[in-house]
Amino acid sequence: MKRQLLFVVLFVWSITGIAVSQDLKKKDVPTGVQSAFVKKYPNAKKISWEKEKGNFEANWGGKSGEDSSAIFTPTANFVEIVVAIPVNQLPASIPPYVDKNYKGAKIKEAGKITDAAGTHMFEVEIKGKDLIFDEKGIFIREG
Repeated sequence: MKRQLLFVVLFVWSITGIAVSQDLKKKDVPTGVQSAFVKKYPNAKKISWEKEKGNFEANWGGKSGEDSSAIFTPTANFVEIVVAIPVNQLPASIPPYVDKNYKGAKIKEAGKITDAAGTHMFEVEIKGKDLIFDEKGIFIREG
C-alpha cells in the first residue's frame, strides 16, 4: 500500500512539475522565433528559453542568466525586452507606491521594459507579482 501511495505522489508531483515548469529546450522553440531573436540580439550568449503566456521568452546575460529577456510571439514577432536594473534606478515614485499599496512588500527585482513600439515602462517584482509602471513611474497594472 505504501508503495502505491508513493507511486501516486511521485506521479502527481511529476505532472505538476511539468505543468509549472515552462523551461524549453532550444529544439522546442520554432526556428522562426530563434532566427528573429538572433537577428535582433546577435551578441546574446548562453540563452535559455521558456514559454510565457503562449509566447517564447529568451533569457540571457549576467550571473543569473536573466539580465535580459526578450519575448516573441509564436509567429516570431517581437513583443518586448526587459533589461534588469538596480532598484535604485527606478523612478523615485515607484518605491513609495509599493510601500503604500503593498504593505510589507519588498521590491525583489526591477527591470526596464521596451515594447515593439518603443514605449518604455518599468517592472518590479514583489511577493511573486509583477507590477508595471509607465516611464514616469505611474502605476499601470499588475502584470
